[in-house]
Amino acid sequence: MKRTIIRIDSEKCDGCGLCVSACHEGAIELRNGKAVLGKEQHCDGLGACLGDCPRGAITLEERDAPAFFEPPVGADAASGVHAHLHAATAAGCGCEDQLPAFGAGGCPGSRVRVQEKTTAPDAVTSGTSGLPGKVNTSDLSHWPVQLHLVPVQAPFFGDRELVVLSTCAPVASADVHWRFLRGRAVVIACPKLDRTAPYVEKLAEIFAQNRIPKVLIVRMSVPCCGGLTHIVRDALRLSGRTDLVVEEITVDLDGTILSTRPVS
Repeated sequence: MKRTIIRIDSEKCDGCGLCVSACHEGAIELRNGKAVLGKEQHCDGLGACLGDCPRGAITLEERDAPAFFEPPVGADAASGVHAHLHAATAAGCGCEDQLPAFGAGGCPGSRVRVQEKTTAPDAVTSGTSGLPGKVNTSDLSHWPVQLHLVPVQAPFFGDRELVVLSTCAPVASADVHWRFLRGRAVVIACPKLDRTAPYVEKLAEIFAQNRIPKVLIVRMSVPCCGGLTHIVRDALRLSGRTDLVVEEITVDLDGTILSTRPVS
């Protein structure tokens, strides 16, 4: 049947992955570093992903395509705050009605906490099941850390530098804590799998309402992680701040720091 459906120009696509997370029906995929319409039957043709593409690689066209079939569970229901609420409900937490879209709320998982750091050396402590309780000292100084959950004016922002950290970087690099988190605030986000639509506006508010002097974007070397830099750059422009220093640090899959460059 003929109907309206998206078209992705592979020449313009840089593989940032923003359109993947913007498509709540899960129709778009990343293949070999490029976005593709992997499931035509799940594309509703409304073009919600168009505004999320920083390269203008997505357009709408009318052509022969399978009839639209809405998947039973969209990506939106399986990511971000929705995933938190789903898990809380399933676990009987009772906090699903206490968590606002942004802010701390009453849920234990999103309640703001600031923890004092000690200067004790790293040590192995006993744990359960034959595993050590703690091996290395953590440099995380606050909670929450997920960008959906942090309050805009959280006390841990203050005059500290802010790390915008990809969710994969701490797994790839064992150095993330001492190299990036020590003495800094941190928010974690995934440009590919999170519900990223509110991220630009929220980060812009965080930049505008706090005396953050510098932002470090710690991203992976895979193309889809470049979306994290696009989000921060757009938020910086929206915030109106011209004095904020922003740097992008790219981490390779083996944890090596590949590059550090300024972002403007």
